Amino acid sequence: MSTLLVLLACTLGSPADAAPGKDGKASAKTAVDPEKAPADIPKAGPGQAVAVFAGGCFWCLESDFDKLEGVVHTTSGYAGGHVDNPTYADVTSETSGHKEVVRVVYDTKTLTYDQVLDYFWHHIDPLDVGGQFCDRGDSYESAVYTVDEAQKKAAFASKAALDARKVLAGPIATPILPLDTFWAAENYHQDFHDKSPGRYLSYRMGCGRDVRVAEVWANEK
Repeated sequence: MSTLLVLLACTLGSPADAAPGKDGKASAKTAVDPEKAPADIPKAGPGQAVAVFAGGCFWCLESDFDKLEGVVHTTSGYAGGHVDNPTYADVTSETSGHKEVVRVVYDTKTLTYDQVLDYFWHHIDPLDVGGQFCDRGDSYESAVYTVDEAQKKAAFASKAALDARKVLAGPIATPILPLDTFWAAENYHQDFHDKSPGRYLSYRMGCGRDVRVAEVWANEK
């Protein structure tokens, strides 16, 4: 990664309210500075559902989902690891086993889970096995985290349908995994695209995310 991208790299700052997934509680070790404390996790209300995705830098994925009509809340965080109360430092050390993820609460009258999945696929590089775009390492790898059997079934069906259409240059590498615990990332990572638009846009452009997504999905009709 270039020096510029190292300086601009998406800094990591945990899905669901339903079993088997659960939400992590705030960690006492990050409670001194409110901006470095884990964010609150909005609950899904009546007529709402939760989906969780890993798609590289969560600044970018959160921004993408905020643009989708029917999305009520997005929260950047971590999932898939073996350390409780992970911090940015834990995750970026690539030793905690977590990935950067975004927890999406959406209105089920406006969106179906299949539609949310399809939107996710089209905003990542599902062929990449080592990260996403300029960000490399396990913490930046893509994944679909499912909160129940219905989501699991839908996710595998969606993935298989895309592979069968052969619109991509190869098979989808993104794994589909059961969610254990979603840990909210630190407050300063939430809505980063709104809080620091200049830094966010410089990072996103420098990382080549949108250019690569356009290349990956160029055969889509």
